[in-house]
Amino acid sequence: MRTLSALVVAGLLAAGCATTDGTGGDTTPSTEPLAATPMDQVKAGPREDLPSALVDPDADGLPDPIVDTDEIISGGPPPDGIPPIDEPTFLPTRAVDFLAEDEPVLALEIDGDARAYPIQVMIWHEIVNDTVGDTPVSVTYCPLCNTAVAVDRRVGDRILSFGTSGSLYQSALVMYDRQTESLWSHFTGQAIAGVLTGAELDSYPVATGAWSDWRDAHPDGLVLSRDTGHDRDYGRNPYPGYDDVDNPPFLFEGEVDDRLAAKTRVVGVGLDSTPTAIRLDPLLDAGVVALDLDGAPAVAWALPGTASALDADEVTDGRDVGATGVFLATHDGQALTFTRTGNGFIDAQTGSRWDIFGTAVEGPLEGASLDPVEHVDTFWFAWAAFAPSTRVLP
Repeated sequence: MRTLSALVVAGLLAAGCATTDGTGGDTTPSTEPLAATPMDQVKAGPREDLPSALVDPDADGLPDPIVDTDEIISGGPPPDGIPPIDEPTFLPTRAVDFLAEDEPVLALEIDGDARAYPIQVMIWHEIVNDTVGDTPVSVTYCPLCNTAVAVDRRVGDRILSFGTSGSLYQSALVMYDRQTESLWSHFTGQAIAGVLTGAELDSYPVATGAWSDWRDAHPDGLVLSRDTGHDRDYGRNPYPGYDDVDNPPFLFEGEVDDRLAAKTRVVGVGLDSTPTAIRLDPLLDAGVVALDLDGAPAVAWALPGTASALDADEVTDGRDVGATGVFLATHDGQALTFTRTGNGFIDAQTGSRWDIFGTAVEGPLEGASLDPVEHVDTFWFAWAAFAPSTRVLP
């Protein structure tokens, strides 16, 4: 029997099984009822004549890296061996027929432009360079630390585009920008080596939820299609069994904070302020946890019904790990307290019902939205590595 590490290596190699021009691979392309449509994109800048941290993060002429470069290690594939999606195409919500009700999607909304990025696609590509609400962004997903982050691709006057470096830091995706070939931590959105060392990307709240919940909440939204220019076995999980609390993380060489098992699922908030890890299982049991975030009342909640993408051979067969949200617990100056119902959440003050994405769908506040708090659904080992002073709730 192959070890888990061998299976993860096989998964990483499978994720990079086709060349970046879409040739190769051994899978059957999907069929979709409507042609997927490319969206207008903000053009990234050209490659600059600068020393490359992708080639050597300690090269002469580069600033000192902010991490020990010995800890930036190869994950197996070469740069862009796991090919990012640079020309994403989208389908209207009503045209999507390839997702199961409980399949996980990444939800991002900027200036009213609501988009879903199915993890069955993201798990094979990890990065989508996109433009949402006229904002150039990269939507990223790292299966090894089970973390989704969306960042603004603008740094000063530069508009960047990102690729997969093939390297890992703390078992998390290391990206590189194609303009300066600096290296970036997917988890923090910070350049850790290269010309842009120390630069930080602005980020946007991303939620992971069930397809059915996102579809019902965003009937006029857009969904990343499987028309990616690459042949992949979309719907299959190339890392079966990785979502097992008893298995060690892949290529994680740090010490695991022994407060929790390494692969414990947590909701992480306040990475740059008061880092807090909320254990997923107790949150799912309770439904709602109230918390204070730097003096502001907030709420974390969880709703069953979303499959783990990293559990079974097929994404849709994954165990139910639910969906989470974190929001400021006020609306129009009024403090709100919440309890979970069968299909959402109700506030005690007005009796309005709210969906997992923080929108009131019934009651006096129907149509209102809570302010989202950036959070990550992730594994404990990763959160504790990047936020070692974190508190743990409950």
